[in-house]
Amino acid sequence: MLIDISQEVFSCRTYPGDPLPERRTLMQTAQGDVCNLTAFSMCAHNGTHIDAPFHFLQEGKTVDQLGLVPFAGKCYVARHTGDLTAADAAEICAKAGHAGARDRILIGGDMTVTAEAAGVFAAAGILLIGNESQTVGPSDAPKEVHLILHGAGVVLLEGIVLKDVPEGVYFLSAAPLNLGGCDGSPCRAFLIDETR
Repeated sequence: MLIDISQEVFSCRTYPGDPLPERRTLMQTAQGDVCNLTAFSMCAHNGTHIDAPFHFLQEGKTVDQLGLVPFAGKCYVARHTGDLTAADAAEICAKAGHAGARDRILIGGDMTVTAEAAGVFAAAGILLIGNESQTVGPSDAPKEVHLILHGAGVVLLEGIVLKDVPEGVYFLSAAPLNLGGCDGSPCRAFLIDETR
């Protein structure tokens, strides 16, 4: 069973201060044009997107340098509300490891990854952390958490939609666009529930 965990782009959530996605119709068959043609512009961090380490680290990898491995494979979906502590992060890592899906962890719920939790994830050597917020750390001060995770090579998948997804193991596909030199990219993220 396929589970779409992406926001629709033109109605998506945006980080405060980021430009909103915009769509322009260039051609319309209804107006006699040969085809329908759309142009759009958006911030690389609108809606469901990935953060490359270059987002906060000048020497960090850009989107095109990441390859696809972090974005496709077994993942563990956990749920949490409130601040995620180091103990919470350690418990999630243990559950993910026990389930055979320790490399990619997605966390649903209204939660914030604290610096202490980020340290646990970084030390665990995971490839990707995903969350429902538009930023993985506190929305008013995300830099510290990003530096901890990006400094350990952890890729971030932000703005996912997990409200109807139970905890457990899934196959994740969240490939970014191959945007050379960029700090982030929109993606169409989905899960495959191989038990159904």
